[in-house]
Amino acid sequence: MMGLNWSEIAAEAAQETARDLAGDISSLTTMTDREINELFPKPSDKQRLAELMEIVNGAGSRNEKINGIVDNIEHLAGVILKVVAKI
Repeated sequence: MMGLNWSEIAAEAAQETARDLAGDISSLTTMTDREINELFPKPSDKQRLAELMEIVNGAGSRNEKINGIVDNIEHLAGVILKVVAKI
């Protein structure tokens, strides 16, 4: 019996998760899955984009949203730059 290659299984699962996340994000934006995957090829970048979208689309006031971004600026800065450059 051939042994399982856990590294390949884990890599495939990570890619599938990244594709799913891109689809979820694209349903909340005007960007397509392809555009999201091109701008944010790493799953960690997609996760940060999802966090940014959660803040922006949250139920809080404008000031609460700004504070949420400011509180997380170091974590979200790269994503913000990519999004702003896109538009």
